[in-house]
Amino acid sequence: MKFDLHMHTARHSPDADSDPFELVSAAIRAGLDGIVITEHDFQWPEEELEELRAFAPQLVILAGLEVTGRGGDVLCYGLTNTAAVPKGIAWPELCREVHRQGGACVAAHPNRWGQPFEKILAEQKPELDGIEVMSNNMDLDLRARAAVLLEKYPHFAQLGNSDSHQPYTVGCCCTDFDADIRTNADLVAAIRGRKGTAKVNDAHRT
Repeated sequence: MKFDLHMHTARHSPDADSDPFELVSAAIRAGLDGIVITEHDFQWPEEELEELRAFAPQLVILAGLEVTGRGGDVLCYGLTNTAAVPKGIAWPELCREVHRQGGACVAAHPNRWGQPFEKILAEQKPELDGIEVMSNNMDLDLRARAAVLLEKYPHFAQLGNSDSHQPYTVGCCCTDFDADIRTNADLVAAIRGRKGTAKVNDAHRT
């Protein structure tokens, strides 16, 4: 199943331009099977997700969040209490809390904006489940460095996403899962089980 697991909407992310229904329509055009909306430090409530599911019943629609952690952004999936992962939380504490809640945590766009990603790993030892290896906001250099990280840290899951803030980028990169994903629990199991392969989505059209 092809998923885009990192995207933002104008409803809950001030830096995004996408109307939620435009985003869903773009995901369908991109040939995706599912999406995970990950607003900045906010997780969509189920009642709002149901609006989108009614609009596009053929698409699996879930919510995570992109936590603005101390040291960089982390994509978190499967959380039941987002108040326990506040903005500015340190990565080790964040990972412990995410795992306590039964979720998964993935570093967004590692090394972007001069982030000393491997230094953070060495000094803080956060128990990340994976890394984003490609997105619309990762250039060729960042993607190449992420590929090296996968070789050095083979226990990391790999995610390909759009990090979309506008409808036309939805699904440009995706994660192709060798798993049936319908729920947050399915998603967490697939990430932690390294069932996904990051790829550029050939079906995407601007």
